[in-house]
Amino acid sequence: MASDWVARQRQRLEAELAAALPAAPAGAPEARLYRALRYSLLDGGKRLRPLLCLAAAEAASGGAAPEAAWPPATALELLHTYSLIHDDLPALDNDDLRRGRPACHKQFGEATAILAGDALLTLAFAQFGDRRLAGRGAEYSAVLAAAAAAMVAGQSADLEAEAGSASAEQVEFIHRHKTAAVIRAALVLGGMAGGAGEDAREALGAAGEELGLAFQIMDDILDVTGSAAELGKSAGKDQAQRKATYPAVFGLELSRAQAEALGGRALERLERFGAAGEPLRALARQMYRRTR
Repeated sequence: MASDWVARQRQRLEAELAAALPAAPAGAPEARLYRALRYSLLDGGKRLRPLLCLAAAEAASGGAAPEAAWPPATALELLHTYSLIHDDLPALDNDDLRRGRPACHKQFGEATAILAGDALLTLAFAQFGDRRLAGRGAEYSAVLAAAAAAMVAGQSADLEAEAGSASAEQVEFIHRHKTAAVIRAALVLGGMAGGAGEDAREALGAAGEELGLAFQIMDDILDVTGSAAELGKSAGKDQAQRKATYPAVFGLELSRAQAEALGGRALERLERFGAAGEPLRALARQMYRRTR
């Protein structure tokens, strides 16, 4: 059931993402930028954040995701793709691979990659002018803006920290800001679209933060144990760059236990949504038990 649900959502999501990108006129001076945008956004990927948003909207509404869920879902993937392009740049995480292909800056050059990231971030917030939001665009935009700002703060802290000297508190700050903040926003935005009350929205936000932290811990673990072919990006890079990660601070065994505990707590919070919350719970289980 979960795979069928994902397949249905992804089919429409790909169409929404394609529609979010402007079409480049033939021979336009900025044609290279348009190619970089399409290359980076429309190449597949897990689409985890928009799927979480749609699943949270279903959980909150008790039925199919309302139309209001689609603009924030699209915005989340635009924001996420911008962050991947910029994270891969030599000045930040310095990765040549993304989703099994050359990173944007390797394919189009650093200058175009920077501009592509800028454009995607801008287009993310353009989604909140969509009529399907019935005039609530500013409310949705504020949630995403807070998450985007937290993500930048987390990236900055990541650059300052080094394995071997970083404390557990520093590593948790990085992960909660760089990764968990946007996943939290995905569940909150979905809850808003689905008409969640204050208590339900708080439960979704707390579960999203726990899942986001568990997801990043697993990402750190897979960087140690996985291969580039499995991950679609360079493996072993965290250790080579002396990144402050959970395995570097706690070791693999304890890191796995922490991810499992966080994921379990998130699932408990999501039980309140009953049958309508099963797609969201299925995604949650995949997040902290993933192998790639």
